[in-house]
Amino acid sequence: MQKVLLAFSGGLDTSFCVKYLIEKGYEIHTAIVDTGGFTKDDLKQIENRAFSLGAKSFKVLDITHQYYEECLKYLIFGNILRNNTYPLSVSAERVFQAMSIAKYANEIGAKNIAHGSTGAGNDQVRFDMIFNIICPDVEIITPIRDLKLSREEEIEYLKKAGVVQDWTKAAYSINVGIWGTSVGGKETLTSDSYLPEHAFPTQKTKSTPEKLTITFDKGEVKAINGENFKNPVDAIRKITEIAAPFGIGRDIHIGDTIIGIKGRVGFEAAASLIIIKAHHLLEKHTLVKWQLYWKEQLANWYGMMVHEGQFLDPVMRNMEKFLVDTQSTVSGDVYVELEPYNFKLLGIKSNYDLMSSKFGKYGEMNNAWTGNDVKGFSKIFGNQTMIYHRVNDTKF
Repeated sequence: MQKVLLAFSGGLDTSFCVKYLIEKGYEIHTAIVDTGGFTKDDLKQIENRAFSLGAKSFKVLDITHQYYEECLKYLIFGNILRNNTYPLSVSAERVFQAMSIAKYANEIGAKNIAHGSTGAGNDQVRFDMIFNIICPDVEIITPIRDLKLSREEEIEYLKKAGVVQDWTKAAYSINVGIWGTSVGGKETLTSDSYLPEHAFPTQKTKSTPEKLTITFDKGEVKAINGENFKNPVDAIRKITEIAAPFGIGRDIHIGDTIIGIKGRVGFEAAASLIIIKAHHLLEKHTLVKWQLYWKEQLANWYGMMVHEGQFLDPVMRNMEKFLVDTQSTVSGDVYVELEPYNFKLLGIKSNYDLMSSKFGKYGEMNNAWTGNDVKGFSKIFGNQTMIYHRVNDTKF
């Protein structure tokens, strides 16, 4: 029997893969990559499921801290939201899941790697590309893609194979990670529907507004409401714990896929959205105009590269050095108010705040220049445009 390493989540697609590949004569070894979205109980249930389906082995690859250090902190430094909406929660973690699976395949000598991606999404490209880079000699097996199966057809196959489960939950595809949870279902397959309340994994249980103080040190979250965190991962989890029960961070993203079609995906990402917006506000106070301008240009490009699975391109390391270099003064407190389905940024306090009354108060008082300074500056600032219109005899 040929050994196959299956990237296993315990969901519908990968459950189908186990049964189908056993039927085809393969010996199935499973591994799940934890990017911070699972509890110990979750992982134990997934392990039990893998063995109940017929897998020969199960391995948890915990890369949560690596994922933060090598990716998430740069998404924060760049204030990266794809199409100004989506925090790349699944896009980013898929790359790291693929890298971990590929490395583990090399460790156990697997000559075949299987994954449960469909033929109509981004994940197939991300997984295949990373596998081809890290372990180019393995055969990649993709039953769902090759058979062009619908979720209903997968469920019917598993029922016939004797797999017992509450199939009503399989109506939605849920991907949980520390940076956010994606939610896909029938509503995201069309352009005109929103996900129902029950589709979101975290239900709204809070209604009374709360204040939240996030302390940043050189761009990284170091404290929440005065509680210090040595590990930023724990700080992210704390914000999720506080904010997610408000129903904050829910939305549907519509974007351009790697394969050229438009796609919609629902998500809940309370911590990532709050952190990115809070961090961006602090930067607007502590960075100069051209730092903000070039960060916006390059960070948008960096996010696109992550989204399209090009994380291993060496140019990404160059961009990360730039992003780190911009964070030397991004320190201080950001004040946030949480309320049902929404949050407000109230303000910041920082020793590096460039909005200093010592130099002037916008629209009211100038302390560091005179009116004559501004008169001369304004004339020179528009000088070339004036010359252009005079030379070309522009009629206004």
